[in-house]
Amino acid sequence: MDTLYVSPHPDDFRSLLVLIAAEYCPSRPRILTSEPPEGHSGSRPALLLGSNGTLLTGASAVSWYLSSLAGESDAKTVSQLWQWLSFAENELAPVSCAVVFPLLGVTGVGKQVHQSSRLELKRILGILDQTLQPRTFLVGETISLADVALSMAVLLPFKYALEPSDRQSLINLTRWFVTCINQPQFAKVLGKIRFCEKMVPVLSKTSLASSGPPHAPLANGTTASDMLANDTAASGKPKTEAQLKKEAKKKEKMEKFQQKKELEEKKKQQPQTEKKAKPEKKELGVITYNIPTPAGEKKDVASPLPDSYSPQYVEAAWYPWWEKQGFFKPEYGRKSISEPNPRGMFMMCIPPPNVTGSLHLGHALTNAIQDCLTRWHRMMGEITLWNPGCDHAGIATQVVVEKKLMREHSLSRHDLGRENFIQEVWKWKNEKGDRIYHQLKKLGSSLDWDRACFTMDPKLSYAVQEAFIRLHDDGVIYRSKRLVNWSCTLNSAISDIEVDKKELTGRTLLPVPGYKEKVEFGVLVTFAYKIEGSDEEVIVATTRIETMLGDTAVAVHPSDTRYQHLKGKMVVHPFCDRKMPIVYDEFVDMSFGTGAVKITPAHDHNDYDVGVRHKLDFINIFDENGYLINVPAPFLGMKRFDARKAVLQALKDKGQFKEIKDNPMVVPVCSRSKDIVEPLLKPQWYVDCSDMGRQAADAVREGRLKIIPDHHLKTWFNWMDNIRDWCISRQLWWGHRIPAYFITVNDPSVQLGEDMDGRYWVSGRTEDEAKAKAAKRFGVPPERITLRQDEDVLDTWFSSGIFPFSIFGWPNESEDLNVFYPGTLLETGHDILFFWVARMVMMGIKLMGKLPFKEVYLHAVVRDAHGRKMSKSLGNVIDPLDVITGISLEGLHAQLLDSNLDPVEIEKAKQGQKSDYPSGIPECGTDALRFALCAYTSQGRDINLDVNRILGYRHFCNKLWNAVKFAMKALGEKFVPAAKTQLSGQESVSDRWILSRLCAAVGLCGTGFQAYDFPGITTAIYNFWLYELCDVYLESVKPVLSQADRDDALQTEADVCRQTLYTCLEVGLRLLSPIMPFVTEELFQRLPRRQQDSPPSISVTSYPETSEFCWHSEEVDQQMEFVMTVVRTIRSLRADYNLTKMRAECYLQCIDSDTVALVEQHKLQIQTLSYSQSVHAVVGPGAAVPEGCAIAIASDRCTVHLLLKGLIDTEKEVAKLTVKQGELEKQMCKLKEKMEKSDYKEKVPAKVQEQDSEKLRQSQTELLKVKEAIGNFRRMM
Repeated sequence: MDTLYVSPHPDDFRSLLVLIAAEYCPSRPRILTSEPPEGHSGSRPALLLGSNGTLLTGASAVSWYLSSLAGESDAKTVSQLWQWLSFAENELAPVSCAVVFPLLGVTGVGKQVHQSSRLELKRILGILDQTLQPRTFLVGETISLADVALSMAVLLPFKYALEPSDRQSLINLTRWFVTCINQPQFAKVLGKIRFCEKMVPVLSKTSLASSGPPHAPLANGTTASDMLANDTAASGKPKTEAQLKKEAKKKEKMEKFQQKKELEEKKKQQPQTEKKAKPEKKELGVITYNIPTPAGEKKDVASPLPDSYSPQYVEAAWYPWWEKQGFFKPEYGRKSISEPNPRGMFMMCIPPPNVTGSLHLGHALTNAIQDCLTRWHRMMGEITLWNPGCDHAGIATQVVVEKKLMREHSLSRHDLGRENFIQEVWKWKNEKGDRIYHQLKKLGSSLDWDRACFTMDPKLSYAVQEAFIRLHDDGVIYRSKRLVNWSCTLNSAISDIEVDKKELTGRTLLPVPGYKEKVEFGVLVTFAYKIEGSDEEVIVATTRIETMLGDTAVAVHPSDTRYQHLKGKMVVHPFCDRKMPIVYDEFVDMSFGTGAVKITPAHDHNDYDVGVRHKLDFINIFDENGYLINVPAPFLGMKRFDARKAVLQALKDKGQFKEIKDNPMVVPVCSRSKDIVEPLLKPQWYVDCSDMGRQAADAVREGRLKIIPDHHLKTWFNWMDNIRDWCISRQLWWGHRIPAYFITVNDPSVQLGEDMDGRYWVSGRTEDEAKAKAAKRFGVPPERITLRQDEDVLDTWFSSGIFPFSIFGWPNESEDLNVFYPGTLLETGHDILFFWVARMVMMGIKLMGKLPFKEVYLHAVVRDAHGRKMSKSLGNVIDPLDVITGISLEGLHAQLLDSNLDPVEIEKAKQGQKSDYPSGIPECGTDALRFALCAYTSQGRDINLDVNRILGYRHFCNKLWNAVKFAMKALGEKFVPAAKTQLSGQESVSDRWILSRLCAAVGLCGTGFQAYDFPGITTAIYNFWLYELCDVYLESVKPVLSQADRDDALQTEADVCRQTLYTCLEVGLRLLSPIMPFVTEELFQRLPRRQQDSPPSISVTSYPETSEFCWHSEEVDQQMEFVMTVVRTIRSLRADYNLTKMRAECYLQCIDSDTVALVEQHKLQIQTLSYSQSVHAVVGPGAAVPEGCAIAIASDRCTVHLLLKGLIDTEKEVAKLTVKQGELEKQMCKLKEKMEKSDYKEKVPAKVQEQDSEKLRQSQTELLKVKEAIGNFRRMM
């Protein structure tokens, strides 16, 4: 077993690093706080490998070895991890210590030096904050060793030095740090971290050893480096020579760092020439649109664009105008929806949200995807309808209104009566029910609101009634008494989707409505049944001991030899005279327990099937409220969980109790009432799904219905091929009352009917119609028939199942029904694939003879940044409107007070909010939220959405804003775009390249929409706007546009450039419009039009297609890739030699004349983008290049020579590099010695050998660069 040696000091961040890494280790090492044993040189943290006795030292090496976070990574990821580890150890940790250690009393440092160290720390953290702006973690999408190392390097500053104002300015870094330390592995090691409130000296803490306090000044001359060596002096043990050398080296390094700071401080105190003050960088502020605009009127676009992008300004006024203009209606731009359209038709209905609901991120994801698709199809010229609707949500709505009545009037629904209660529900719906529609509009959803439907509207209610009657008349709907999921609190059956599966690992006390004390679950009770006429007994076990009162048999496996002698025998119930048979059934698992199972057919789904097979008695022992019936005294009338205790005690009294032990189990909990769901035998209405399920499965197998992504096919076939009949009765008042009537015939020749006899049930659109049917069935006059309508209502999913055609007026014929059924697409979450999608398919096939849609696209489930399910009790359920408008932490806390959480859960949720959103949620805007949701939507199962990351896409909006502002200024007020989008033949190489990239983006977006590849679309658009248009093209053309005013010869080139720029803006905005409708509309309206009769809105403008934008050129792209490689090489050299402001002469040594020609062609671009003074192309290795150049190879065709002579202090640079060379040579020498040992290959793990080889390779490359740079500088001297 490996042994890990760490320091016991609570602030030793290096030891904390390896301890956290160990938490990710598949086989955790033994952990000791002592020094490594004699004979092993090295200081803590250190890892002694049990396999070969090798000692690994150094936090980075030990954590890398321990941590599974390094994983089976590719070479690029491994390289990134090592870079971050190096940054943490060599850059961040020393400066963190220089700031914090004086506060802890470990080192004494001058005030000025400490202040400069703090400024340096803030500079480094500022860079890190910018790096983290678009990221959740440093490398990849999950936590890695890089995050562990850097979070520990900043641990001390967060605890002792970074005040609230500092953390506020480092919002991305703080968010990332909080995310890290809240991971379970971190929390286990660190406990609760208290952040710094004010930077002051800290009093001594728990001692490192019994000898004294950890933060007291140490032995004379000790500095911060001693603590970095884990305070080994405090242990009192003599140190080895290697340890002393290592500490001396660290001490020297820290002293150099402090000397450097002192020099910098002195420089600052010297008089300096006055510099022009840099303008402060403005934060993205809030700008509002204040021009009076009546609702539905077009927004003012004559006034100039504000200085920066502000969601509140951009999103104002557009939606009412879109709606009033009818852009979202399929009739827009055509005389009739029935007229032929060669572009085709797109129809999709919204998954109707609950009328009780408010928007959450799941809704936002659904609507972002659906609206993007709808807008794209509309812009493609198709007849487009996205039909809105809302579900009456039977149980949820009834519960809400019942609570409201009790809270405000102390009345139950029974006090009011059915009709009055339903009136109260309608009243509530009319007051509150449209809230979610307003929220959908805020998201920019382009729904045709004139076609909005509510599932309890007369039109849809009639369709529901018609569907039931037709299916009942066909025998598809029938009456049966079976086990249902029963909620005693709601007094209703509930569907499977309303049952939460609560997993227990063992004994657990759970709250149950109606019980003062919590109820015990997660235990297995074993007891004995006596064999009739003998002393023998059969031992059985159960997790629900109270149900033994309803047992009617004991089952064993037919092949179980232990029970063969009991064939034909009976067991005796201990509390009544019931004799129960021993039955033999293959469902019994012989290996579980005793191999004997108690059978309660009326209260267990498996036992029900056994009871049917063996014709057992079905004894119902619970009434609808959960009280015991049909049982002997003293249990009669007890509440079910009170009876649990009573039965257990009675078995003990009779001596038949055996044992009770912990048992992992799943408890079914009603999601609405939080009651424990009870399987109960009830007469209900069922839909026979066997034939419809087979047809639905065949539709997918035969390719008539396509499910995307295809990994859901297995689930589909599993459900459809093993489908059970669907219980559609609900014991509620709010909903579609079942149009079925029980028949009583007032004729002595006709016997009285029973509830379960289907002959005595009839359905009808009216009572008179039902009475006529009944009279005909029994051959009596209608006046002899008495009818009683079923009190129950239909399952909400029944009305949802016919939604795709009921919204168009079915069963009545209509133009909408003929045009829009069947629809094109159904888009929804994969969690309701069976509950809604499958039922729509089955009902469509049965009632319409057609599939309701051709494709089903299932998006992923949204989780939080940590991968947790959204839950109110965790405090991670976020209202998208809060992301759009922003909200403070206090505002988030206030929302919890309006929830139904108990005080303990509220406090837990507050902590979750404080952890994830320490500064609240910044205003991001609708467009940024939509873009983020689409960018996350890869075709997987889950989306881990970091709300703070959405802010990065708001910055992207600002980049668009500034690009268009600059471009409009460059175009000028008199600019007139060409009437058609086409090449003039006079385009420069930059123009041809950006147009080629634009065409590539058009192609990627088109194929992306067709394949539902939303990340592919967002990446293509983002890259085009940010990295190609803004970073390259706009920078390239600035000299052309600026010089054209002074040079008439350049005027033509500038005019062509402006046309190209306009094309990029106009087409780029159209590409983005389906995803970001508000900002693209705002900017599009500011652009001049190619033609006077152009569409009034970008939302009804054509979407760019490759048939029009066909200028993509691989050759041009390759040429520009070469140019950008050269530019990046020059920029890299400038960074290496710290040429931040000075422009250097650049000589490009080309391999042949073709490359020289290419460089000459792109000379202006290279010069502009690389910030060079000038660019000279020379051919051949012997070409004349001035002395004093830094050299770097750009490609196999070109070498960059950057003239540094006269620009930098060569002697100073040589001195610095010589020191660096010495350090590298020492490192390499030490590493080579280690690797050349005779037992290295046998004793050192392969993983460590690979790491050593990589380190050596990197050091050799770095040394080569250093020597080359020294040679260059010496040639300049």
